[in-house]
Amino acid sequence: MLQAFIHWNPDPTIAALGPVTLRWYGVLFMTGFALGYWVTARMFKAEKAPSEWLDWLLLTMIFGALIGARLGHVFFYNWAYYQDHPAEIPMIWKGGLASHGASVTLLLGLWLFSKLVSKKPMSWVMDRMAVSIPLGGGFIRLGNLMNSEILGSPTEQPWGFIFGRLGEPFARHPAQLYESLTYFAIFGVLLWLYWRTGIKDRPLALSGWFMVLVFGARFILEFWKEKQEVIENESLRTFLDPLTMGQWLSIPLVLLGTGMLIYAYRKPAPAAG
Repeated sequence: MLQAFIHWNPDPTIAALGPVTLRWYGVLFMTGFALGYWVTARMFKAEKAPSEWLDWLLLTMIFGALIGARLGHVFFYNWAYYQDHPAEIPMIWKGGLASHGASVTLLLGLWLFSKLVSKKPMSWVMDRMAVSIPLGGGFIRLGNLMNSEILGSPTEQPWGFIFGRLGEPFARHPAQLYESLTYFAIFGVLLWLYWRTGIKDRPLALSGWFMVLVFGARFILEFWKEKQEVIENESLRTFLDPLTMGQWLSIPLVLLGTGMLIYAYRKPAPAAG
């Protein structure tokens, strides 16, 4: 029966040269950022926004995403471990990033960018970045797949993955792949909305769709994932059940996105030209 499943056991390291190690996770992470940068550059060029804004925006996105996503993973999902191993908190190359944490620091970074660099309303840059962020998220989840982390729940479906590094005799849902493909699809939808409709003239509309689609999908996909959080407090664990930490954190973000959409569509569409 095991032959019916996909046996998955890639080496997460591409190459090592002395103390320098090239890992799939890092390569895929930076690939997502590079492609997101290119997409954003196309939008900026079409709207005649200054090209030098992109350099500041790239720094904002990289540091905001890394810091927030790492701290989100540490405090929301595995504080029971990191409180005893604080030196490992900066070790992002080992994996462990949470999109919910990144959303907080990215909003702060975009607010600073709007105030100090672009001088445009924060909604303007939020809507442009909302298009490309799911693209980066898709590549990050592929990196998780190469690391054999962010695991799915056990399955008997023939497309289940047996993760060789874990030494388990059963298959799991490839939840990393589910999530990656979902984010790529959302990127395609948002890109189409930006280029083929007048949605960019509705402040917060693209941001609202991003929140609803990404975190709504995250809420649903959590049903096929193992719980990632490590919670020692019995009362807190009982309170969170039967939902996961990822689902609880997704709910307010979906509601925030819904509010953005109501705000964006409260008035008739702007006149063309």
